[in-house]
Amino acid sequence: MIIRGVLLFFISIIVFAQQEGERMIIIGDSLKGRTLQGESFREVIGNVIMTQANIRITCRRAIQNITRNEAELIGDVVAVEDSITIKSDRAFYYGSERFTYSDNPVELFDGHITLTAESGYYYFDKDMAIFHDDVKLVDSIKTMYADRLTYFNELNLAEAVGRVNIRDENSSIKADSLLHYRDKDSTAAFGNIVIFDPRNSTVITGGKLNDDGRKKYTFITGAPILTQIDTSETGIIDTLVIFANTMESFSDSVQKFIITDSVKIIRSEFYSVNDYSIYYRDEGKIFTHRINEESDPPVMWYDNSQLIGDSITVYIKENELEKIEIIDRAFILSRSTDFPLRYDQISGRIIIMHFAGRELKLTEVEGNVLSIYFLYEEGDENGVLKSSSEKSKIFFEEREVSDVKLFGSIKSEYYPENLVFGQELDFTLPAFRIFKNKPDKELLFKQVINFKYY
Repeated sequence: MIIRGVLLFFISIIVFAQQEGERMIIIGDSLKGRTLQGESFREVIGNVIMTQANIRITCRRAIQNITRNEAELIGDVVAVEDSITIKSDRAFYYGSERFTYSDNPVELFDGHITLTAESGYYYFDKDMAIFHDDVKLVDSIKTMYADRLTYFNELNLAEAVGRVNIRDENSSIKADSLLHYRDKDSTAAFGNIVIFDPRNSTVITGGKLNDDGRKKYTFITGAPILTQIDTSETGIIDTLVIFANTMESFSDSVQKFIITDSVKIIRSEFYSVNDYSIYYRDEGKIFTHRINEESDPPVMWYDNSQLIGDSITVYIKENELEKIEIIDRAFILSRSTDFPLRYDQISGRIIIMHFAGRELKLTEVEGNVLSIYFLYEEGDENGVLKSSSEKSKIFFEEREVSDVKLFGSIKSEYYPENLVFGQELDFTLPAFRIFKNKPDKELLFKQVINFKYY
């Protein structure tokens, strides 16, 4: 028995020709040898242990190709090197290049992340994994899915391609491809970006993204679109959609987006075009601003009215429009639905519009107030009233002016209808300008619908 045990021990030691000091050794319970097509094979069965330098692999059965310096590993395969552990039911080890490949479901653990897939490679010398098909990477904060993922263990870097989805407890990012530095919590994503935040029913799409998780900052380019659906217990109330060329998201103490360059905003009550907006998501506030003296002012359309000013701020409360503030060089232009050449106009330093039940109830104007109102009697035209004051209040009922009150240094001038008819556009304020770039809601919403979601 002693002699037989010694013989079994020695015949189970398999030595591959390696670089000096890096021999591959396999031991197990039994050994079979054969030659096939000029190549030498040995099969080790039972409690197999294979070592090469600091790499240790265990399995139930191993088929060694001595000629090619390779081994097929079968049954409960576990490969370990330092902090790396790789598990699969079947794998191949290539001794000369020092890498392993599995065409079966495979799992890698490095002490921080767990990486699984339907197949994969691990290169021990490069400290790099390449996994394919239904790839999943899990760490303490995020979970990532992809068709293909390359993970550099020493760099804590994941390169993912194909239907990429990275999630944490608050949001998810989808993309065609993605780079993620796990230790820095930094992500760069490319192609068909979709960011979803279920807490606020917010979706952002775009072409490219850079996300700094530590600073809670995200920068999106490539024609980004923000969509937020406001809901109640009975269903969808309204949808806010913002289009631009760049968006920046800040998610620290204040949830806000800075939106710049060719900004278009659509909500059921209003439309806006501007070059600079800030959306305070938690506060329900949208601020727009003229970026310089040479640029066009922000423009907003509400019902049949056009609003402009150096800045316009929209306040939304409980999913309904509460107030619109126009500050500096404020001007409102309202076209009559029955007489399209007749524009009511009012200008001042500040204009504040108050809403209730989705309808305008009161407009307050302060500072060098100028106004032009076309008058009607029993539905017929009845001249124009021009006035000026220091302050003004206009009251509305059922979307029609019900009362106008002027305060301080009041001056009024009435023009009868015979002086107005055919000359309507002669009655304009200095700020009068008709903007014809109102967003096309149907066309823009097609961009949202046609965007590629996974």
